[in-house]
Formats: sequence, structure tokens, C-alpha cells
Amino acid sequence: MSHEGIRFVSKEEQERGSLEDRPLPRIAVTPDKVRVKLTEGTGLEIDWQDGHRSAWGFAWLRDACPCATCIDERKAQGRKAGQSKAKAVALLPMYTPPAKPASAHGVGRYAIQFNWQDGHSGGIYSWDYLRRHCQCAECQFETAESTGSPN
Repeated sequence: MSHEGIRFVSKEEQERGSLEDRPLPRIAVTPDKVRVKLTEGTGLEIDWQDGHRSAWGFAWLRDACPCATCIDERKAQGRKAGQSKAKAVALLPMYTPPAKPASAHGVGRYAIQFNWQDGHSGGIYSWDYLRRHCQCAECQFETAESTGSPN
């Protein structure tokens, strides 16, 4: 049995926690309205019960897939959620269609799942995950302020 990836933290570290680990108020992670813009091919928009509004492009969502396989791949490549893969240098680059889901559906009361046109469908995007990765200028500024670097 491998213990790779397991990290032990002191009680002090655990109590202090990081911003990412701190619980968000329920009102901040409960959507009031969810719009998946499949026809337009633009992305996902959520109006939260606390009055905040978030939007993500489909390319960002695909590159931020929260499934175990995609997380492991991003870690191995040193990428953050939403950061696209490095393009291979080629004499004649191949066209790759933009990321777009074939469909989307709710998962219980806590998440949304996309069935991507590239065949991938393993990621379940919880409301908490999406809110923590809000792409609006206000949230990006808060992330930069608290960590010292942009998301």
C-alpha cells in the first residue's frame, strides 16, 4: 500500500487552514439560477443565493475537470484547474474543436455533470468547487490578495 500523496499536518496548521479549505456559507454555494449555454456554446452561468454571479467558459470547465484522472494529470503537468494543456510544437498544427459538452445534468442538489463531446464525462462539478473557482474579477482579486498570486 502506497502512502504517496498523504500529508500529515499539525493541529495548529489544521486549525489555521487555508482559504480553500474554509467552509463557505451555505447561501454562497446554493445556486438560485443555473444556465448552461449549450446552443450558444459559451459556457455556464450561475446566480448564487447570496447575490453573486459567476460565469465559466466551456474550455475552462473542461480544463478544470474535477475527476481523479484529470486532477492527477494536472498535478503531473504542474497545471492549475482551468489551465489548458501545453500544445505540442508541430510543423502543421492539427485543428482541435473547442471544448463543448454534448449535454449537462444536475447531480442531486449539489453538483452538475457534463458529458463532453470528446467522450469524457467523469467530472462532477460541485457547487462548492465552482464557487471556489469563480472567474469573476472580484473573486480573482480576492484570491490574489489572500495568496499573493493570481489564481
